[in-house]
Amino acid sequence: MEQFLEKAAEMLDRKPSKPMKQLLDGLGYLDDIDHQLIKKAYVYASIAHGHQTRRTGELYIHHPVAVARTLAELHLDKESIAAGLLHDVLEDTALSTDFIAKEFGKEILTLVDGVSKLDQIEYEESNQAQAENFRKMMLAMVKDIRVILIKLADRLHNIQTLHALERKKQFKIAKETLQIYAPIANRLGIYQMKTVLEREAFRYAYPWRYKILQKSLKRKLGNQKRTLGTIVRRISRNLKKSGLDVEIQSREKALFSIYNKMKNRKLSFDQVIDVYGLRVIVDKAEECYQVLGVVHQIYKPIAGKVKDYIAIPRINGYQSLHTSLLGPNGTPIEVQVRTKAMDKVAKTGIAAHWKYKLDDPEGLPLQIKAREWLATIKEIQGTAHPEEFLESIKVDLFPDKIYVFTPKGKILRLPVNSTCVDFAYAVHTGVGNSCIGAKIDRVQAPLRTILKSGQTIDIMTSKYSNPDPSWLGFITTVKARHNIRNYLKKLNATETIALGKRLFNNALETLGKKQRNITRKQMKSLLADMAFTNREEFYESIGQGDKNPILMAQILLGEADEKIKNKNHAPLLIKGTEGVSISFPKCCTPIPGDTIIGHLSTQRGLVIHRSICGHVANFNKEGSRWIGTQWSDDIEHGLATEIKVHAMHTPGSLAEVAGTIANKGCNVEQVTISREYEDDTVDILFLIQIKNRQELALVMREIKRMKNVLKVSRNLN
Repeated sequence: MEQFLEKAAEMLDRKPSKPMKQLLDGLGYLDDIDHQLIKKAYVYASIAHGHQTRRTGELYIHHPVAVARTLAELHLDKESIAAGLLHDVLEDTALSTDFIAKEFGKEILTLVDGVSKLDQIEYEESNQAQAENFRKMMLAMVKDIRVILIKLADRLHNIQTLHALERKKQFKIAKETLQIYAPIANRLGIYQMKTVLEREAFRYAYPWRYKILQKSLKRKLGNQKRTLGTIVRRISRNLKKSGLDVEIQSREKALFSIYNKMKNRKLSFDQVIDVYGLRVIVDKAEECYQVLGVVHQIYKPIAGKVKDYIAIPRINGYQSLHTSLLGPNGTPIEVQVRTKAMDKVAKTGIAAHWKYKLDDPEGLPLQIKAREWLATIKEIQGTAHPEEFLESIKVDLFPDKIYVFTPKGKILRLPVNSTCVDFAYAVHTGVGNSCIGAKIDRVQAPLRTILKSGQTIDIMTSKYSNPDPSWLGFITTVKARHNIRNYLKKLNATETIALGKRLFNNALETLGKKQRNITRKQMKSLLADMAFTNREEFYESIGQGDKNPILMAQILLGEADEKIKNKNHAPLLIKGTEGVSISFPKCCTPIPGDTIIGHLSTQRGLVIHRSICGHVANFNKEGSRWIGTQWSDDIEHGLATEIKVHAMHTPGSLAEVAGTIANKGCNVEQVTISREYEDDTVDILFLIQIKNRQELALVMREIKRMKNVLKVSRNLN
């Protein structure tokens, strides 16, 4: 490496090469120190790739430079640009991860390594469901959205240079782009990139359809050119009379969008009305509605074609007003109205927010979480803390799901904290019932191992094996739980009792005791506390999965003192916990509908946590103390949970929010102002009684509609 470093130092002292200069010219938003890092990344990539060439015949370095320039157009940070230049060095050159980490730091290495891992994923199947799971898995695999942005920039340049490949490979890459990468760009709101990906991929995937549609569109636009000019002039003139200073842009409907509309709605080309449109750009949001009123006075709007994405943004944060009008001679035309800021977000999506921050609204449904992340994040421009900025762009779009592979490459979607047993039952009930072990990425692992996105799971089975009731203590999915319980119910009483006894003895051994050490008095006390008349009933209950053996052993041994036992028999909140003391911590405030897991505490009994709570990280360390739990079917009273409201700090704001909560029939137990900001906004924490997630969603939606409320989220300490 000494020779490599000497050559790099020599190149850095020289005048910048033409590709480097062109790249730096597009980085005016970064300072000189940032430029030095990017120069270094360029030089290292250039030396590493050496004389490697692409199928186009050009030097390979032109590809990472093109990727970096795309990222620069999105105004990403220096780390992203550097990682874009280095994104292929781990796979295609002799440079190691240790070397990259030493020379550029762990942050850049994480980005480069993340892109390399995405490159290793092979997508084979063509069905739509598989494609959707693949897209979601890619997003779930990375915690830093910049990895996805670099990968999209990589794919963008690859699709633009596809002409150099043979037809078979062109088709494969183009199809993959249409099914995987363009939808990801769309989901992230990067329409500028999405449009190019779709156009180029459509050209190679379906060349004849592309050519025919292109000719048809050109002919139709040529016929309408004069009419459209008249429409633009009239709209512009009337908006000026109304005192509105606007910019009007003409736009063509993308060919792939027209093709999809024709295919999905079974329309002819002439039936697709909005092949041409106008975009009106204004300064303020309120002016959007003024423009809408003016254009509706000039031309009649088509019924059902007015859409307000400003009041209700799309899931990826896109905001705009859409309306379809009947112009002169019945010429249909679509008009989009948005502010300059909205237009920027519409073109670059999440990249427009790379300096923004979102407090994590854990526990919200996926759609709400994604919308909160993309549409209501707050800017932290000029932050003095680089660590804070980095944390702000580490995201997980799919916090409640993981995406894993079968050995044959099929992708399965499972809840977070799913284990190998959950996976086995997801593959097939027979596989789950007979599983005896598992391999994760070809390495043997216990069945209780919690899975992560991107892993390949191979389940080992035996025809002599049967479901183990102890699995009920750590499984997550309903399917696994249902099938295990069904198996247990089919056992005859003798088998069930024997099984329950064996599981109870195993639980005692886990806690360092044996059956012979248990006195008759201890056992009699346990049976009385749990309302069993004899040992057989007790063992049968364990064998059927109704009682957890570890929990019963804890109570028997008195490790939990009297605090685990609840002789008052309060209303049942958690299935299978009759006679057991249940507590709900303030760290995650679980409510019915949340995915939960229980922890045995000697002081607090069975403590219920949300599966996404930070404390669940100790699951593998204290496996025997963690119990898979489910909410009872009939819960009548509410539980406390905390929501955070970010609102304008005006007189009466707190009372208004509290009043809204009360009007929805929920009690407010506690109100705390957690933080005040310099922009006269404030974070208010409300501890409220709520029955379930559905009721919580309704309350939060009502609060969000309030004038002075900027954001509302579920709080997770």
